[in-house]
This record gives sequence, structure tokens and C-alpha cells, in this order.
Amino acid sequence: MARRRFFVDAVHGSHAVIEGEDAYHLARVLRAEPGVRYEISDNHAVYLAEIEAVRRDRISFRVMEQLPVSAPLLAVTLYAALFKFDRFEWMLEKATELGVSSIAPVIAERTEKGLDKAASKRLARWRRIALEASQQARRARLPEVREAAPLEMAVRDATGPRYLLDEASGAPPMLPALAGNPESIALLVGPEGGWTDRERARASGAGWQAVSLGPQVLRAETAAIAALAICMARWTG
Repeated sequence: MARRRFFVDAVHGSHAVIEGEDAYHLARVLRAEPGVRYEISDNHAVYLAEIEAVRRDRISFRVMEQLPVSAPLLAVTLYAALFKFDRFEWMLEKATELGVSSIAPVIAERTEKGLDKAASKRLARWRRIALEASQQARRARLPEVREAAPLEMAVRDATGPRYLLDEASGAPPMLPALAGNPESIALLVGPEGGWTDRERARASGAGWQAVSLGPQVLRAETAAIAALAICMARWTG
């Protein structure tokens, strides 16, 4: 069985610590004790480490060795228009498990009123969800979870191949549209109700290619995860 992996703020020499909620989880739920070994990541490298001391809110580790880590073959930034937070957070968790490099919440014209202002208050929670999903998936690095930004900023920000998921008729199927061997790509997933014509034009003018996931109308979170899985299978499988 693979060892559990946890993220630490930093590794200093041959020592590292976990504090707060994660330390409590290790001590009380996993019943960690001195001598038990885990893998830890400082968001740059992964190490095999042994617990030195256990306190209620602090676990200290002795680093034993650095472990080999494969570099990701593809960096995917998921630009996701804001939608209901419970479903958005489910999407964020699953996208993290699938290996997304960055998640950028987007404020679209049809974003439900109030979600744009509430998003800033959710940022710490979203980063916590990404942390926990990264540990569960044994990632070596955390995905970046950005602050919400208007669509016009998001479409200009992206680099590399860019794909706009669009249910409108005429958009080609996504899988045949994927081409080349890029190091990074961007996916843009729309809000409930879809994109407006003005948003489509704005994205097209910034180099985004509209693609479709088929004739079915998918929920935003379903479309995001399906598209991300397709990209991972196409370029890293």
C-alpha cells in the first residue's frame, strides 16, 4: 500500500513540521506516533520522512531521503465560470485529483448574481479543498487556485492551445480538435445557461477554439471534468 502523503510549508535541512488542523488529523485520526514514516512534499520535491515527535497541534519530521518524482507532461489551466458553490467545489476537488495545474474562476455574463462577490470569501476554502485532494491523490505539487476574474481578463491571460467548451451547434468535437504536442493548454468552461454571443466573440478574438463534448447538454462541472479527462488521456496517456 502506498504511503500517505502530506504537504508541509517548508523543509529546513533535514526537518519539517505540520501544524494546525493537519497535525490534529495525523495525531488524533491517524494515530501517528514517533517512528512512523510518511511522504511529505514542500510543493517542490517529495521526501520520505519519519515522525520525530507528536503533539496535539504540531508534528515534527526527520527527512530521510528525497524521492523521485515524474514531471507532469502537460500543464492544464482550467478556466471555469462560477456556478453554484457546492458543485463548483466538487469540480475543483475532482479536477485536482485528475492533475489540473491551475484553476481560475471566471465571472461570466450569466454568472448567478452574488457569486462574483462571494467568491473572494471562498478562496481560502477552495485552496483547502485543493490541498486535501492533492494529498489524497498523492500529488507532488498543489494546483494554483486563483482569485475570480472577469471573462475578458481570463481569455487574454491564457497561453498555448485554448479550447472553449461550447454546446452551440457547429462547434467541432473536442477530441479530433486536439492537436500538436504542447507543454500547456487552457480549457474554458461556461456558466449555467451557456455563453452569450458577445462572450463567444471575445474568446474567439483572443484565440480560443470552440469545441463540443457531444449532443448532450452537460452540467458545467460534468463538462469540466470530462474535458480535463480527455486532455489527460490524449496527452499523458
